[in-house]
Amino acid sequence: MTFQQNYNQDLPYIPYNWANKDYARFNRHNQTKAESLIWNNILKWDNTWYRFLRQKTLWWFIADFYCSKLLLVIEVDWWYHNETWEEDLNREDWMKSKWIKTVRFTNDEVEKNLDGVASMLEDIIKDREKELWL
Repeated sequence: MTFQQNYNQDLPYIPYNWANKDYARFNRHNQTKAESLIWNNILKWDNTWYRFLRQKTLWWFIADFYCSKLLLVIEVDWWYHNETWEEDLNREDWMKSKWIKTVRFTNDEVEKNLDGVASMLEDIIKDREKELWL
């Protein structure tokens, strides 16, 4: 059975991780320059037509940006999060098992090529709509 056949029926429930609530709130109020740029210039509803959340707790980690409709996580400057490569691979495997796609950008990409990042995200969103039959 394909993902599209299961999408509405068997989508895994991802509980809110209350243990990370305060840290997520802190991160929302202390965005990096790149996070602020991507949020204010690209991810607002009127730009993408999808609701993205900032610093969304998913299982044991906090995603920089998350859209539940698209099952899409956007990470900015992902090595900044004090994680080892092994932890990052475990998180990536977990997200794939929940049909969540992860896209990563560096601070430099966002700060020096915001239009290029916007174009890439537009293409990623279109591809994701096709994958999920939205």
